[in-house]
Amino acid sequence: MKIRTIKVDQLARVEGEGALKVVARDGVVQSAELNIFEPPRFFEAFLRDRLYAEAPDITARICGICPVAYQMSAVHAMENALGVVVDGPLRELRRLIYCGEWIESHTLHVYMLHAPDFLGYEGAIEMARDHADIVRRGLDLKRAGNSIIALLGGREIHPINVRVGGFYRTPRKRELEPLAEELKRARDLALATVRWTAGFDFPDVVRDYEFVSLRGDGEYPFSNGRIASSRGLDIAAAEYDEHFEETQVEHSTALHAHIKARGPYLTGPLARYALNVAALSPLAREAAREAGLEAVCANPFRSIVVRAVEVLYACDEALRIIEDYEEPVRPAIDIEPCASTGYAATEAPRGMLYHRYRLNADGKIADARIVPPTSQNQPSIEEDLKTFATAWLDLPDEVLRRRCEQTIRNHDPCISCATHFLRLEIDRGG
Repeated sequence: MKIRTIKVDQLARVEGEGALKVVARDGVVQSAELNIFEPPRFFEAFLRDRLYAEAPDITARICGICPVAYQMSAVHAMENALGVVVDGPLRELRRLIYCGEWIESHTLHVYMLHAPDFLGYEGAIEMARDHADIVRRGLDLKRAGNSIIALLGGREIHPINVRVGGFYRTPRKRELEPLAEELKRARDLALATVRWTAGFDFPDVVRDYEFVSLRGDGEYPFSNGRIASSRGLDIAAAEYDEHFEETQVEHSTALHAHIKARGPYLTGPLARYALNVAALSPLAREAAREAGLEAVCANPFRSIVVRAVEVLYACDEALRIIEDYEEPVRPAIDIEPCASTGYAATEAPRGMLYHRYRLNADGKIADARIVPPTSQNQPSIEEDLKTFATAWLDLPDEVLRRRCEQTIRNHDPCISCATHFLRLEIDRGG
């Protein structure tokens, strides 16, 4: 029996700490484990006995890259529990702040974390020495997203202006006008990003994923819509626990999510695109077509192109919202606490995010459950490695190591949310 071992002590360009072990015997990968060993962060426990109104500011601290998704998921779940529906200009402002997060988070991943894989660099610093103009373009594009979050959220990181029922303060229309000028330039940069990433050299691989995402009612989903899958699932967020389950595995401090009786699934840009491509703006749809994307993209290495398309859409959608914006009469709807349970699913840049809260009559949180995208995607990431690495076992150790790292970065895992460095061990036998 022939066994071969490859170790990577630190994989950069992912968020969090983990390790990977791939076991191959006689030319076939037998198992692939993404070992997440970062200590649990206990946010669900922190939330217990806190007032419902505190949840958005606490959950925003879960992630510095996508705080809006965690914050807004808590907001929507609380509103669901308390029977509040936020619509009109307040709903549009919420879509606008999501646009900001998608722009900044996706752009960070595309330019700083993922593109170096395709261009043969260890990281963005090394890439910038040869491609300063490209890196500068990425920073300029990311800045546009940060500007949106700073205006609507009160600051760029861990925004503080969002509340259950609306916002603490809503902007005047004239405050949005400078954003529009910045976003027009950002839209051009985003279109250039789609064309740039489409020219990368992609491994010719596909996987038969069950895609899961929100499906919007005629709009590309941020925080509204039903949970749908490419194999017929169509449920409300309140039904999530009936169809999905989490299990603990020995090699990970993050739970593994599965569809009951079906197994792993994939959430994120590939899933959103597959289930909602018709809802993209005309410019984003045309850019996707020119980039060679079909109605469904099942090659995870091409996810970088789909992310770029979503950035272009977010720029377009932000400009639409700003143009149509009418100042709301008041910044928030009044809330009365009661004993209840609320559910919400939203789309973080990395994929679907589920929150559930049970409230006591005084509005304090009795129980909280948060299911981040990376814990949902972890089983599919392991399946990617198991499937693809078998075909790559004839590659030299260093090339194989890099290809396995890239396979993980395809999905932009945020390991801390579920954890920056990954140790890779491939056991081939011998």
